[in-house]
Amino acid sequence: MTKFRPCIDLHHGQVKQIVGSSLTDDGAAPRTNFVAEQPASWYAELYKRDGLTGGHVIKLGPGNDEAALAALAAYHGGLQVGGGITADNAQQWLNAGASHVIVTSALFNASGKLQHRVLHELEERIGTRHLVLDLSCRRTGKGWTVAMNRWQTLTELEITPATLDALSSHCAEFLIHAADVEGKCNGIDRELVELLGSWRGCPMTYAGGISTMADFEQIDELSHGSMDATVGSALDIFGGHGVRYADLVERTHRG
Repeated sequence: MTKFRPCIDLHHGQVKQIVGSSLTDDGAAPRTNFVAEQPASWYAELYKRDGLTGGHVIKLGPGNDEAALAALAAYHGGLQVGGGITADNAQQWLNAGASHVIVTSALFNASGKLQHRVLHELEERIGTRHLVLDLSCRRTGKGWTVAMNRWQTLTELEITPATLDALSSHCAEFLIHAADVEGKCNGIDRELVELLGSWRGCPMTYAGGISTMADFEQIDELSHGSMDATVGSALDIFGGHGVRYADLVERTHRG
C-alpha cells in the first residue's frame, strides 16, 4: 500500500512550499505557496509524534543548514536529508541524525554526465543502505529526463526501467519529484506514475502535483501499492485545502 512520506522543504532557513519549476539561480524570487511560522524542528517533532518514517528534509539552496540540523536533532534517525550532499559531507549529515542522505547534483558533472566514480565513492564512504538517489525529472521529447541544480539543468539520464535497474543496486531508495507539476496542485503526472509503478525494485517515493486524496489513491492504484508518495502544497499543515494531514497519518498506519 502506498504510504505517506512527510517532507520539510527549506528555503533561506524557512519551511516553505515552492513551485519547483520557478527555482532559478538568477536571483529571482521563486513562486511560493506557503511560508511557515513554525521552525523546521516543529514539523520534525510532529512527524515523530505521529510515527511517520521515511520523510525527507530538502535544502533548496544555501542558508538552510541550521534549520536542517535542528529538524534532524528533533527526530533523530527519522528523517532523510538532501540538498548539497556530496561524498565529502554525507557522513556528517548521518552523524547529525539523518537516516539517509539524498543525492542528485553531486552525481553529475557540469554538462550533466553521470559520474560513476562519485557514486562508487559514496557507496564506499557511507554504504548503499544510507543512500537515496534523487532522480527528480522533467518531461522532455524522450520521456522524462533527470534534472539537477534545483531541477534547472537537464542531465543525460533518462527515466527508464533500464536506468532504474542499473542504479537500484547502488542505493536504498529512489526519490522522484515530477518537477513540472511540483507545487502546482493540479494533479499528478499520471504517465510518469504509471511508468514508475510498473517497475519493481528498491523502494521509491513520488512527489509532485498531489491536490486531493483522490490523487494519492490514484498513485496507490497505478503503482499497485508499490510506491510511496509525499504531499506538499495541498496539505493543510502547509496552508493547503485539498488534503488533511490527519487523514494521511490515519491511512498510513491503517496499512
